Amino acid sequence: MKKRIFITGASGCIGHYIVEKLIQNTEHELFLLVRNPDKLGFNYKYRPDIHILQGNLRDINQFKDLLSTINIAILIATAWGGYQEVLEINVKANLELVKLLNPKICEQILYFSTASILDQNNNLLPEAGEIGTDYIRTKYECLQELLKITPQIPPLRVLFPTLVLGGEDNKPYSHLSGGISDVVKWINLIRWFQADASFHFIHAADIATVVYYLVNHPPISQETEQFVLGNPEITLNQAVETACQYYQKPIYFRLNLSPRLANFFIWLFKIQMADWDRFCLDYRHFTYQNPVHPAVYDLPGYCATFTDVLKLSQIKN
Repeated sequence: MKKRIFITGASGCIGHYIVEKLIQNTEHELFLLVRNPDKLGFNYKYRPDIHILQGNLRDINQFKDLLSTINIAILIATAWGGYQEVLEINVKANLELVKLLNPKICEQILYFSTASILDQNNNLLPEAGEIGTDYIRTKYECLQELLKITPQIPPLRVLFPTLVLGGEDNKPYSHLSGGISDVVKWINLIRWFQADASFHFIHAADIATVVYYLVNHPPISQETEQFVLGNPEITLNQAVETACQYYQKPIYFRLNLSPRLANFFIWLFKIQMADWDRFCLDYRHFTYQNPVHPAVYDLPGYCATFTDVLKLSQIKN
């Protein structure tokens, strides 16, 4: 059955992969809200039922008639800096948008949050709402507000991306992928240190595969569902060891970069740290329960290992 899908944030890294996946693998009618169509690297003229809606999420009310006919809403758009702007986009505009959807017609909302607002048991992390960056605090606030109104809106599926990789010639690079080259430059120094920390990562192409699956498998109840998007956890030491093996950099010994030693370096070099940065340094293990990636649904993955990350980055050391 052909569906009408409304998407915000199509011009971003994740948005590009998701829209391209839906264009190439479905016949759904797509409505893409973007501020600047010139930033779209995919072919939105591929078929006639792909509609570009040029506008700002702040002015979402102008699309209220259209939104009342939408079957699926995929909400990716976000603002990053300047508290007033991120509050208006990340909280107010998204809340207004979901209220304009018709629960009798819209079968699901796929709302993109961030794993940074969750603790290791997938519960809300209080520090994220108290001392997080503007982006993190507003994501925390928006989810709280969404959960309050879930009985009045279509079924909500909240997606929590972990560290996101992605980017190609026709797609913008994620913040993480854009910074990998800088890290690799320091591999000759990094290889001599070890630290107690762990994390998850996921490529935007694999996020698109998961979203494609969810689009084709709508929720069966009104209950809110949560999906932490990430491959199985990896330790920082494992990542360094994999990188050293990949770039053929032998490790003879390693100095333990303990929190005490890290704090010494911070003091020595007079490094200024925000409260959230300090919290992350102490927290160290940004890991979650039951992370979701394509293999969970028996689907092929694009970037499942840290070796895949290095291969895709195509950075020579």
